[in-house]
Amino acid sequence: MSTPSQRLAELGIELPPVAAPVGSYVPATRLGDTVQTSGQIPFTPDGLVTGIVGAETDAAAAQAAARVAALNALAAAAEVAGGVDALRGIARVTVFVASAPGFTEQAAVANGASDVLAEIFGADGRHIRSAVGVAVLPKNASVEVELVARV
Repeated sequence: MSTPSQRLAELGIELPPVAAPVGSYVPATRLGDTVQTSGQIPFTPDGLVTGIVGAETDAAAAQAAARVAALNALAAAAEVAGGVDALRGIARVTVFVASAPGFTEQAAVANGASDVLAEIFGADGRHIRSAVGVAVLPKNASVEVELVARV
């Protein structure tokens, strides 16, 4: 099995710089043999992916945003762990989806985060997960992802 950094290169993915916190918190912290991240929103080089899913944006766009947010969370975890190759896998992922009333496809949106982590870590990227619909997220982000990684 290749290392996470080799898989990232094979996939043509470059982890983004860790986003500066927009409040009184740190992006990630190490607790024993895990690294836990704060919620990461989908910042891209073009800006923040925003919108209420099911009203202002659709599930496919939100799934792509969840992928971006997961990579942002992975970058934060890697920074604390001493690099992405120090991470042995992903234990838990929580995906918050800014959802319009009646929108029920949070699990499909969350697959954007879960799938990219499985692409990078293989079987070690399989994790437990919660997909939660919420009324609104910070900065009007469409999704927010937090994760727990094993080191």
